[in-house]
Amino acid sequence: MTDRYAVIGHPISHSKSPQIHAAFAQATGQDLSYTAIEAPLDGFAATVQAFRHEGGRGANVTLPFKMQACELATHPSEAARLAGAANALKFEGERVYAENFDGIGLVNDIQRNLGHALQGKRVLLLGAGGATRGALLPIAQQGPAVLAVVNRTADKAHALGRDFAAHAMLQTGGYDDLEGETFDVVINATSAGLAGEALPLPAGLFASGALAYDMVYGKGLTPFLRQAQAAGVTALADGVGMLVEQAAEAFLWWRGVRPATREVIARLSVPLV
Repeated sequence: MTDRYAVIGHPISHSKSPQIHAAFAQATGQDLSYTAIEAPLDGFAATVQAFRHEGGRGANVTLPFKMQACELATHPSEAARLAGAANALKFEGERVYAENFDGIGLVNDIQRNLGHALQGKRVLLLGAGGATRGALLPIAQQGPAVLAVVNRTADKAHALGRDFAAHAMLQTGGYDDLEGETFDVVINATSAGLAGEALPLPAGLFASGALAYDMVYGKGLTPFLRQAQAAGVTALADGVGMLVEQAAEAFLWWRGVRPATREVIARLSVPLV
């Protein structure tokens, strides 16, 4: 009997998840179906419940429901709890397990696919929202020399420092605090690029050989990546690899087999021009 999975969000028509998981299932010989479900903005829990009753085994969750997914879970993981958000659910009887694979997807893409080790490096995250919360623990576990978070509202960055104090010593502040600092890996976790906004980055921010990574994907050279390129950075990446790698982690969690990702990433990649 074919096992059912889905991605739930609003809107959802743009989602690449059905395409990604169909490729994973074909490559690994797994008998499953994977569909996209658009939930009403006020009906996430009811949508999940209906999917479970129809035999759903698990679901990915995208915007704007990741926080609700974590709250809905009877068994959230430590990563989901710290992030305050979940992007994957698994249903076993009355139990609802929740995971947040965004951060490990990011780490796997940076290290495995792009070849930039995080251990001993100076890593900077721009933005202090949910995307950063999901990324902090997996990055901290790699042992960077410095893990910094800056935000337009510095207090939000400082709050993250307090929330994660038991797991990582974060350097936090506003963009003004970046003056004179250099980093080996700079990750844009803001949505500024979607609005075409540049970020107030000081000169000299990128170390020699630095990686500039934008979590936004499929948009070509975002304003952040253009800023990095203008500063002489040649290692530029968008978030398509993170998208595929987090999907692979969910697939492994659900099915017990980890699919290969490089071919799927190549298929979905948009040239950074």
